[in-house]
Amino acid sequence: MARPALILASACLVGIGLVVLPALADKPAEVLSGPLATKVSAIPIAFDRDRPERTAFGNLTFRGGLNLFGKSRHFGGYSGIALDPSGTTLLAVSDAGTWMRATLDYDGRKLKALDDVVIGPILGKDGRPLRGDSERDSEGLALASGDPKSGAAFVSFERDHRILRYPFTMKSFGPPDRAVPLPKEAGRMDRNRGIEAIALVRSGRLAGTLVAFSEGLTDKNGNLQGWFLGGSTPGVITVRRLGGFDITDAASLPDGGLVLLERRFRYSEGVKMRIRRIAASELKRGALIEGEVLLEAEDNLNIDNMEAIAVHRAASGETILTLMADDNFSALQRTLIMQFSLPDGPVLAAPGAQ
Repeated sequence: MARPALILASACLVGIGLVVLPALADKPAEVLSGPLATKVSAIPIAFDRDRPERTAFGNLTFRGGLNLFGKSRHFGGYSGIALDPSGTTLLAVSDAGTWMRATLDYDGRKLKALDDVVIGPILGKDGRPLRGDSERDSEGLALASGDPKSGAAFVSFERDHRILRYPFTMKSFGPPDRAVPLPKEAGRMDRNRGIEAIALVRSGRLAGTLVAFSEGLTDKNGNLQGWFLGGSTPGVITVRRLGGFDITDAASLPDGGLVLLERRFRYSEGVKMRIRRIAASELKRGALIEGEVLLEAEDNLNIDNMEAIAVHRAASGETILTLMADDNFSALQRTLIMQFSLPDGPVLAAPGAQ
């Protein structure tokens, strides 16, 4: 098959998995009663399949990635992640109402394996595992305190739209100890396009503010709407919508800014991914925020349904972005994890940004 036809066929398959199958996804019907250790095998991936030696993409440097295969059918659907400061302990939440903790192993700078993998149930207010799709569809994750091994985290859910604060340990995740009140504008969210992205600002004038974005909720001008929840200046924030992309996740940067992970799908072009950096100085209530495009990738590069992003600072001093793909428990999609290093200082918008 000629390469253009192969790309189109691949785009169609990804599109079917991305758009049609999530509603019919084969999420595990049975509920985990407690933590379950499982094995995960990993195949290294290049971001550019045709030129695997290539590392420069947009304004980022690719550090390596893995295609992951879990031995448990509860492994998958990861939409929110967090890392410890060393980048070696990963905590993730799945849209099947489970959490996953793992150790990231490295070969020098490159990801090598996912070890010590444990999956467990997210608990409801009654102390029992979340069950129905309307209550277990967790999408966003932001550490409130501690680290991925023990502490507290904010988790956002769609369908039954809510943000809850969960104390967690190595063996349990919840029950939640409080809910975060949602603004009235959240009532306009579609059932399956709820609060997809949350991040807790950790430094600067907005330290302690939870930032939340719905997937595709727009204002009257078609720009993406989000909120500052809590903190010193709660209220609505607006991000300029570029090229029809939706926000799928966000993470706080050491300087008080944010990175946004975005996705776009069209049957004619397949799936695309974008990463934007929002400077701390741009994060203002009532302002139209645009930020800087760090990377925009089409599916001729090695992407899938990219839904999760986290930030940590490497021992070298580099700021590292870790991305993860949500496979929707579909055979047509993959659970990918990959890392890029972020340049210091301001960068220019990537060519082609609208």
